[in-house]
Amino acid sequence: MTLNFFDKLSQNFIELLNDKDDYNVIIEVENNEQSFTAHSNVLKYRSSYFRRELENIQPNENNIKIINKSNVSTQIFNVILQYIYGGIFNLENTETRFIYDLMLITDEFELEELSSKLEKFLIETKDSWLRTNFSLIYNSIFSRNNFKKLENFCNDIVVKYPNLIFDSDDFASLKESALVSLLKRDDLQMEEVKIWDYVIKWGIAQTSTLPTILDEWTKENFLTLKTTLQQCLPHIRYFQLSNIEIYDKIKPYKKILDKQLWDDINQHLSIPERPVKSTILLPRSILVTELPPRTNVPKETFSTIISEDHAAEISSWIDRKTTTYSTTNIPYKFELVLRGIKDGFAPQTFWNICHGHARTVVVAKIRGTDEIIGGYNPLTWDNSNLPFSQWKITNDSFIFSLKNGNIQNSILSRVKDTQYAILDVCKKLQNVNGPYFGFGFCLRSNELNFNLDNYSYCNLSNSYYEKPIRTSIDKFSIDNYEVFKVVRKS
Repeated sequence: MTLNFFDKLSQNFIELLNDKDDYNVIIEVENNEQSFTAHSNVLKYRSSYFRRELENIQPNENNIKIINKSNVSTQIFNVILQYIYGGIFNLENTETRFIYDLMLITDEFELEELSSKLEKFLIETKDSWLRTNFSLIYNSIFSRNNFKKLENFCNDIVVKYPNLIFDSDDFASLKESALVSLLKRDDLQMEEVKIWDYVIKWGIAQTSTLPTILDEWTKENFLTLKTTLQQCLPHIRYFQLSNIEIYDKIKPYKKILDKQLWDDINQHLSIPERPVKSTILLPRSILVTELPPRTNVPKETFSTIISEDHAAEISSWIDRKTTTYSTTNIPYKFELVLRGIKDGFAPQTFWNICHGHARTVVVAKIRGTDEIIGGYNPLTWDNSNLPFSQWKITNDSFIFSLKNGNIQNSILSRVKDTQYAILDVCKKLQNVNGPYFGFGFCLRSNELNFNLDNYSYCNLSNSYYEKPIRTSIDKFSIDNYEVFKVVRKS
């Protein structure tokens, strides 16, 4: 029988950390404005990263080694030291973004146990946050090699909605490892010829010296592109392309392919039953969108921001119920009209897409917090060429904040001054102003993009609604927003 006394051991090591009399290491953080003391033996045996750092640093005249980590915040490094010494980290009441940033730093410090636990925690409990902050996650994890679970989580989304990445403004800056991981997927939902087009586009973008006109390319230019795409080209399903696609799309770039592969492609077009020397990859699978009902099959989420529980709560508010509907008894379907990460964040996009839609719910995820706020508009959004913005009258609109993460309770705020319930913004101001629910919930942007500046707001007073849905008076930016048309189920 083995007796374990880990709690006391952890407590004693934390006491050692807090003892300022016997340290031999100083770690400077947050632009060298804060510092921590530590013990070299503890750091070396807990982290191979710190072992290498300490071996390469000469002590000062007081026999103290100084490590500079100016890019790490004081709060994050304090948590890391508590883990290194005491093996503890309390996730309760911790912001999700902080947990994500901590995961990245612990990976840098080669604290594999903690970074792996945090990765698993985010996937299992913060699914909605990861989807809402998809662009941030996707662009950061592929610059590292240790977050395979998160890579798979992201790729499971991208294979279904490839335009999230392939049509994004920063597609050209996509990490090679991220692109290759997608090309390897048999379930990538995109025509093979379009995949080829995007691969060529990405490869050309990596080399600014290539001529813009293909007819002007030299042998060296093709060799440059071939070298750039050497990890991508083996994953194209060449033998699944049609004759026209081969001659229109592949042939102009045949010099970047190995000679044997190009010969095999041509042979396969002429005599498909004859074997070839090149590997023939299987065609990508097409996901069936309509399946017969089956029990115990998880349903694909309808939103990247709100849950079924949120939808039930909003539905009960629409019907003015005093108790919340159960998720199995929601009387409405939430039909997606607009999604920011898919359709863009320009205010004008909101008016263009939502014009003519009535009975809509707008939800937005505020950047840097767990806050999800929104509003319900029973009236029709109108982007007609109005000379002046016009207030609309209704008794049934409301704004809200939803329970999520550290937000413990939802807030419902019904319209109070019904003359100023909803604002239809005039045409000349629609490039800056999105949906207006009185002044209680307003999405705006001087940068013509809701997630590029802190210009949206929720007034705490004089909002034309019963009560504020935020405690902060600060203007904000959003990570994502969605608009749903609420349709009663038949």
